[in-house]
Amino acid sequence: MARLKELEDENRRLKKMYAEERLKSEIIQEAMQKSGKAVSTARDGTTHGCH
Repeated sequence: MARLKELEDENRRLKKMYAEERLKSEIIQEAMQKSGKAVSTARDGTTHGCH
């Protein structure tokens, strides 16, 4: 039974780690999308200004 408890604890820890990494990934992706939109908007403004 002690081994089962150890495995359950490890499983819980790994699930928490996975959830945290998944959240970090989502935050990074969202930031990159916002950054990309800001860059493309600036480029569009510059391009239109040159014509």
